Amino acid sequence: MSGILAGKRILVTGVLTEGSIAFHAAKVAQEEGAEVILTGFGRLTLVERIAKRLPKPVPVIELDVTNQEHLDGLADKLREHSSDDSGLDGIVHSIAFGPQAAFNFLEAGWEDVSTAVQVSAYSYKSLTMACLPLMERGGSVVGLTFDATIAWPKYDWMGVAKAALESTNRYLARDLGPKGIRCNLVAAGPIKSMAAKSIPGFEELADVWNHRAPIGWDLADPDPAGRGVVGLLSDFFPRTTGEIVHVDGGVHMMGA
Repeated sequence: MSGILAGKRILVTGVLTEGSIAFHAAKVAQEEGAEVILTGFGRLTLVERIAKRLPKPVPVIELDVTNQEHLDGLADKLREHSSDDSGLDGIVHSIAFGPQAAFNFLEAGWEDVSTAVQVSAYSYKSLTMACLPLMERGGSVVGLTFDATIAWPKYDWMGVAKAALESTNRYLARDLGPKGIRCNLVAAGPIKSMAAKSIPGFEELADVWNHRAPIGWDLADPDPAGRGVVGLLSDFFPRTTGEIVHVDGGVHMMGA
């Protein structure tokens, strides 16, 4: 099969609905020739049902990134779904969570903040390390962030968690570069996804894009961000690492 991911094996996390960026990354990856494996957390039957809407059937592996046993056993589970021990060429980290209290900056306690940081930032490192035994020939790790260089309305400690993710990406790129593994993030604009529904005041946050995206932005279209992820998974960015690629309609560069 031809395509920019032909012959590659990609692990995609975070597929919850057909409207998620992770789903579109998996879809485009398949269309570009990749073999895709999904992980799911909690409602596995939901992930399996959504997975059937992809162009080709995919296995779904249970993974809670806060469960060390799950992480320790991930490489072996991935091997079970490979007939030729072909390893892994890419990882898509589309995992983020903050308790409701984390969306109140001045009132949130450390327990809520630490959960947001562990799930949204530390898991980028722990997931990659769990897969590292399968990436002996190098590869690409791509995560999803929401531009953490500024303070957004309503985003609060999740913004801090994304800043931690962006820093984690740089350190991971530094340490895994010698192994031929690139680590990059896509800073996507807001999408009306399942995750968005958990953000209090999401509409106010997203409204910024209605006025400030010079090339336009469609809150209902995750495909541009999914394509950005696939581009970074491919060999077309062979010496790009520690980078943040904005797929946000240009909002990040607009002045006041």
